[in-house]
Amino acid sequence: MSLLRYLHLDVFAATAGGGNHLGVVIGADAWGTAAMQRFARWTALVETTFLLSPTDPQASYRVRIFTPHKEIPFAGHPSIGSAHAALETGLAKPVDGLLWQECDAGVLPIRVEGHADRRELLLQSPGERVLRTGRDAHPLLAATLAGIECGTLPPALVDGGRRWWLAEVADEASLRAWQPDHAAILALAQASDSMGLCAFARAAQGGRQLVVRAFPAGVGIVEDPASGAANGLIAAYIAHAEPDGPLARGYQVSQGREIGHDAQLIVHIDGDAIWVGGRSHTVIDGSLAWSP
Repeated sequence: MSLLRYLHLDVFAATAGGGNHLGVVIGADAWGTAAMQRFARWTALVETTFLLSPTDPQASYRVRIFTPHKEIPFAGHPSIGSAHAALETGLAKPVDGLLWQECDAGVLPIRVEGHADRRELLLQSPGERVLRTGRDAHPLLAATLAGIECGTLPPALVDGGRRWWLAEVADEASLRAWQPDHAAILALAQASDSMGLCAFARAAQGGRQLVVRAFPAGVGIVEDPASGAANGLIAAYIAHAEPDGPLARGYQVSQGREIGHDAQLIVHIDGDAIWVGGRSHTVIDGSLAWSP
């Protein structure tokens, strides 16, 4: 049994321990899908990724992403964390400020800005599509949004790598205090083949322009502390609905405080290109003794 390098990361953290956990296995090219799934089930992390040699000549590296239950084609914080791991371990180097990540959603660009502890990585998400809008967009949506007043933008079902229901809440305080009906979110997620509900509100102070809470009941998670893909969909929805609005060029996001985390995500909007990212930190860098 050969040892592999293993990193445990804190992704999108504004303060130490405030972000989203990620386990990254380096060099498990000989492992099959069943072995990767078995290890991801054992870590019990929301996602575990495997950094592999690319098969596409354009790609800097290849990544496979696993929840404890299944492999998924794309997710935001595993992509940003995997890019961080590729740089930290010397597996890849940026060319003209970009890494290219090969995954089941395609070959996606990741911008590298800054260096060392101040390095920020931003992922350009797959194309987004607004599928439905309005509080009556689904028979189960009204029950899911019970207890909150909606904001300027109508609720929407948006697809782009992951499928989410998005809902703007009237104000930050209401969103932070909201006690959602998780059974209702699960029913909506299952009925619409979506991740669940991602709610957001515009922030009036604190250096963040948006506050986000994500409830991915469709994959068995009550609340997510930092959601890269979901934030990409929110950015695309705002840019489409308010092309001349104050958030149309980008903003910063606070997420996770309601569950004891403190995540900070950065959104840049360059025309049709949505870039979402932030900083990652290596918490554990060690060797993995595991028989596939």
